[in-house]
Amino acid sequence: MSDSLRPNRSSDAPGPTRNGGKQAGSKGQASRKGGKKGKRAHAASVKRRKMNERRRAKGKAGTDSSPPSSPPKRHDRHDSDAPVRLNRYIAQAGLCSRREADAWIAEGRVSVDGAVVTEMGVKVTPDQDVRVDGRAIAPKKLAYVLLNKTKNTITTTDDENDRRTVLDGLPEDLQRDLFPVGRLDRDTTGALLLTNDGDLAHRLMHPRYEIEKVYLVQTRASVKPHQLDQLRAGVALDDGPAVADQAMYPGEDHYHVALSLHEGRNRQVRRMFEALDHEVVALDRVRYAGLDLSGLRRGRW
Repeated sequence: MSDSLRPNRSSDAPGPTRNGGKQAGSKGQASRKGGKKGKRAHAASVKRRKMNERRRAKGKAGTDSSPPSSPPKRHDRHDSDAPVRLNRYIAQAGLCSRREADAWIAEGRVSVDGAVVTEMGVKVTPDQDVRVDGRAIAPKKLAYVLLNKTKNTITTTDDENDRRTVLDGLPEDLQRDLFPVGRLDRDTTGALLLTNDGDLAHRLMHPRYEIEKVYLVQTRASVKPHQLDQLRAGVALDDGPAVADQAMYPGEDHYHVALSLHEGRNRQVRRMFEALDHEVVALDRVRYAGLDLSGLRRGRW
């Protein structure tokens, strides 16, 4: 580097030139402003990095810890005669979440003892006649089923093409009441929660709650280490970037990848690997919302 382009480290000191004091003061002020901006940018960067580290540490702790074998117990308040809010009563009937029930109430679709109710906060008891769109409803006993889904099954309660659904292997009484929480592709296997608890289903599927999902991915070609870095950094998809919380080799070979996500977009895992020019030949969800498949054979619940 020539001397004319080399920075003059002594130029910060005030010189004997006219208005030298002002120039030095201006430079000092600019330096302080620049320093403040730099400190703010650095603090923001550190904050983002710590948030990511906490999230990954939380995911790692969740993976290493021993998860419950069934969903947490919930109090069946509808077993008592105590009044409950109308939106909760509707949700306990397995029709929707409480938020959706509020919308139905506001739209005038709900009646209690023959009178349409549109105001929020109304409480009802089990002996009252509650109807939605003219159909009588009543709270159900909440049920939770963890299914180890098989291939070639559709994640729905009823298929118009008469294909096998995830409910077909359950007793008839459960088939009538339960619905799947979220979706798994037809050829994707693994953990799928079935319930009649509309409120819980809403929380599990809402992006705000960042429910963890862990997948075991098998690819046709070997996945390179730098591609694991790409998955953790984020890959571009048609509906926006997708970032893996964790991506690692679960064994010795590089044809299997364990992937952890908090999102649940349509075919997200397959599309993330397609973005890296990898074909997914098998996809298994091994963990969902803290529930894993320990001791649960394929097709069992």
